[in-house]
Amino acid sequence: MTYRRRIIDEALDELLPELAAIALEGAKAVGKTATAAQRARTVIDLSHPAMRQVIQADADLITQSPPPVLIDEWQLEPPVWDRVRRAVDADSAGGRFFLTGSASVGPGVPIHSGAGRIVSLRMRPLSFAERGVCEPTVSLRAVLAGEQPPIVGHSPVTLTGYVDEILRSGFPGIREIAPRARDLQLDSYLSRVVEHELAENGMSVRRPTALRAWLAGYAAATSTDVSYTAILDAATAGASDKPVRQTADTYRDHLERLFLLDPLPAWIPSFSPLRRLTHTPKHHLVDPALAARLVGVQAEGLLRGEGVRVRARSDTGTWLGALFESLVVQSVRTYADATHATVGHLRTKSTEREIDLIVERADRSIVAIKIKLRATVEDKDVRHLTWLRGQLPDRVVDTVVINTGVHAYRRSDGVSVIPMALLGP
Repeated sequence: MTYRRRIIDEALDELLPELAAIALEGAKAVGKTATAAQRARTVIDLSHPAMRQVIQADADLITQSPPPVLIDEWQLEPPVWDRVRRAVDADSAGGRFFLTGSASVGPGVPIHSGAGRIVSLRMRPLSFAERGVCEPTVSLRAVLAGEQPPIVGHSPVTLTGYVDEILRSGFPGIREIAPRARDLQLDSYLSRVVEHELAENGMSVRRPTALRAWLAGYAAATSTDVSYTAILDAATAGASDKPVRQTADTYRDHLERLFLLDPLPAWIPSFSPLRRLTHTPKHHLVDPALAARLVGVQAEGLLRGEGVRVRARSDTGTWLGALFESLVVQSVRTYADATHATVGHLRTKSTEREIDLIVERADRSIVAIKIKLRATVEDKDVRHLTWLRGQLPDRVVDTVVINTGVHAYRRSDGVSVIPMALLGP
């Protein structure tokens, strides 16, 4: 398969000559190994038991092999991390090691943080711009820099096209196969996590069906910040033998370690007049295609408005709207990473004000984004954006509505309207 260059490749081109060790983290099948392998001369794959035995017997093989050395699934042999760290202490020349992992090390595993020696970068599934559907015309980097770039462009992507992209997923090895095979692959992906990956990474799952039900409940809460109690209740409706809250919390913690869950944190600004903001994250799986499979709604059903949701009280959107928001969040986080920005969401505790995404640079300048599953934008759709601009005039450099429309343009009130397909890094 021909390698499709990723947004993170630009950062790796810049960093590899300067840094001795880079860790690429993210869920299985997002493309970490393929990306790192483009630069590696030696590959040590620790997903193979035989290779783990070799490294257990002689960890110096890591430092004696021609660099750059790619150590794949390093978390299956945690002492490797400390061996790399010590190697970097001895020789900090750039371009020596890549570590790729589809799980973070669990509690109780004694490894050094790697601070100052190993730099961690997060990879997610293919963003919309990386999928090659159409050429973006608006750069998030330019918007975030306060350049007020021209908001122009024509999107060929229809609502049906966005539905197709949600269901195809952003997993490079899955999205290009036929729909039936793709669905089976996504189902297998979820089963593999529940039945094998968790055990391989230190969690014993005594009741896989209960975990799968909890995952389905979490998926039904996509793009909301409903309580974990509500998710548990939805997952166990009608069940007499329900898992306790502590068990559900364990599910969540371990699934986050595997990067299967990718919650969006609340944005809590420092040194601002904003008060009484919620601290609750919004729920997202690493890819909305997985949420769609867990809830069990296909394209026709999504377009008809089908899909059972776990809702927040103020949330009246559709299941398709929740998945579209998750697709946008997935992509914007990838674009923001490329410019060293962070992403969160804003909601007041009274739920009177809500902004789907706040993208913030290190200098505290922000872009506020609303997401709308509509082709048109009305005045009521931008009122929270203009409110925030009034509250933080020195920090809000732009306001944006991302929608499913055809044209990118700037409204007379200064709010940019950008079809999702036209936004890029």
